[in-house]
Amino acid sequence: MTDAGMKSKIIKGLFWKILENGGSQGLQFVVAVILARLLSPAEYGQVGIIMIFIIIANVIVQNGFSVALVQKKDSDETDFSSVFYFSLAAAAVMYALLYLAAPAIGRFYGNPLLGRIVRILGLVLFPGAVISIQTAYVSRRMEFRGLFLATMSAAAVSGAVSITMAYTGYGVWAMVGQQMVYYVTLMVSLFFHVSWRPRRLFSLSRIRQMLSFGWKLLTASLIDTVFTNLYGLIMGKIYNDAMLGAYNRGDQFPKLIVTNLSAAIQAVLLPAFSSRQEDRGLVKSMTSRAIRTSSFLVLPMLFGLIAVANTLVLALLGEKWLVCVPYLRIMCVAYAFYPIHITNLQAINAVGRSDIFLRLEIIKKALGIAGLVIGIRYSPVVLVSIKAAVDFLCVFVNAWPNKKLLGYSVGSQLRDIAPSVLLSAVMCLCVYELQFVLPGGVWLKLGIQILAGVIIYMGLAWVFRVESFRYLIGTVKNR
Repeated sequence: MTDAGMKSKIIKGLFWKILENGGSQGLQFVVAVILARLLSPAEYGQVGIIMIFIIIANVIVQNGFSVALVQKKDSDETDFSSVFYFSLAAAAVMYALLYLAAPAIGRFYGNPLLGRIVRILGLVLFPGAVISIQTAYVSRRMEFRGLFLATMSAAAVSGAVSITMAYTGYGVWAMVGQQMVYYVTLMVSLFFHVSWRPRRLFSLSRIRQMLSFGWKLLTASLIDTVFTNLYGLIMGKIYNDAMLGAYNRGDQFPKLIVTNLSAAIQAVLLPAFSSRQEDRGLVKSMTSRAIRTSSFLVLPMLFGLIAVANTLVLALLGEKWLVCVPYLRIMCVAYAFYPIHITNLQAINAVGRSDIFLRLEIIKKALGIAGLVIGIRYSPVVLVSIKAAVDFLCVFVNAWPNKKLLGYSVGSQLRDIAPSVLLSAVMCLCVYELQFVLPGGVWLKLGIQILAGVIIYMGLAWVFRVESFRYLIGTVKNR
């Protein structure tokens, strides 16, 4: 495929992947807002604790092999089917461990209900294993339209079920039902929209071959997932369910923004980078473009969210959720440079250096544990603030290897995003001050603040002729 053809395929893939993530997460966000009106912070916290255990188990079942399937140049039906059966076996082992550990989890948190939730929610490991292979096949072929349709169907069906359950008084089980229905519906829908089907093929040698690459990514992902969710485990144990619910709700707003674009970058750029891994100059150019463009889009949204946090929470969730505002603002800072994290790591994976990927995770988690040891002595707000500071420091850790691998230094990356940072900061300050002078109710204030933020940011980008702004305008015109 020519470079022009690859560029067109990347743009098309990014379009569908962003649409998929944005559409499904947007729909899930609307559902979460409705559920927040019907459920209490404590109920959110209870499911939040259990989801941490499920997420960790899912990493062991799904990660490593799915990336290896995409990264391997000559993946075939034997590879996909072998990983499919191996992942299902891993899901069975992990579910058995969760089932046996369920009573201990309930006792540890002083809530027997959590043990029952673990045994029910743990069943999502099985459809999750299948979905990981299906999405790897989609990423391999960069055919994201089917994934978009399947994800939207799953989000709509699971959202309707959970709202109905919450409205009829099922409480915490409404959120359990949402997760169960989402996974099953997504798996079934993907079988309609994706052409891949498992075959009666299995090769242990293929598993071993991919394991030589994938085990480092699996270990790195497991370390990252355990550490990322360690804050929730600690808050649920040391503080209370309501505090964890507030933290999770505050985290949801910025995560909705950043994971949409970051997941698109991860899903689309890895196969694109991998197909050109021998041309380091081209990989560097694509990495730089991805960092500049994603930062130009993500930074103003997160800085704007900092500015409108109070108004947004009052409008969407109500006064009982104002406790989540400090966490919301702190996590905006923590996620601000996440697209840089993802893009650098995908470039490292694409050139086959999963060993560097693993070393980076060990370094970052050592820094994070140091911050956790310090922050745990203080309030939850201080704890999460230290987490945000460590996340910022990790930007430099992730970017450092690409100075040698691609000739793309940390300084060059910071210079690439500097215009977006400065414009976003100016916009944030202006929008924040507006809330003190605007008349009317919260919805009117929120609408004016958002509109003002868009006008200020785009206006500044036009006046100062920011390169990323001109690139996006040119891309839209050319399409």
